[in-house]
Amino acid sequence: MQRQATRYLEIITGLFVAVVIISNIASTKILLLGPFTFDGGTILFPISYIFGDVLTEVYGYKTSRRVIWTGFLSCLGTSAVLWIVGLLPPAADWLYQDAYKNLLMTAPRIALASLVAFSAGEFSNSFILAKMKVLTKGKYLWMRTIGSTIVGEGVDTLLFCVIAFYGLLPGHLLVAVIVSNYVFKVGIEALATPVTYRVVAFLKRAEELDIYDVETNFNPFSLQI
Repeated sequence: MQRQATRYLEIITGLFVAVVIISNIASTKILLLGPFTFDGGTILFPISYIFGDVLTEVYGYKTSRRVIWTGFLSCLGTSAVLWIVGLLPPAADWLYQDAYKNLLMTAPRIALASLVAFSAGEFSNSFILAKMKVLTKGKYLWMRTIGSTIVGEGVDTLLFCVIAFYGLLPGHLLVAVIVSNYVFKVGIEALATPVTYRVVAFLKRAEELDIYDVETNFNPFSLQI
């Protein structure tokens, strides 16, 4: 059964957008954590896929599509504002212009990589989860969340790292970043499965909603609501 009014969708959308924006800013730093070498955004970004799974599982692909585009446009706006502010002349006694440029004026290449990878990965994740839900008749949520993440995070990680860092990082470091990012992100999704189960169950009860995308138009550019 589908209802027009939802109680928690706006909260989930806000948190999703916040996670994506913060992750993009944090991705300007390459860090080493144990055996993993990755950009700083990887610490938080996997949560966006958990949100994506919840959105598609409970509210359906069409709602997930709107939220993904909201995140995309929010990231684009954030990058544009940070870039414009960086171009404006600093106050005479403000000594941090170079630091601002290095950290917040994301290079166009990295900004492009982030936007392309984010949209391609999130739509792949949502599409596969929605299709698997119909095929499994709503069973095996763990299989659907992990399976969709394996594909979505793979698309996201490969596109981002190649577009952003190819030719800038040594080959061995680029491979290490790709592998570390991918393993870490999928691992986080798998570990979070019990939490995903609880959140999905709560939202389905609270919203009285459980969408199956049987006749959905999966075109990511569709304006259908």
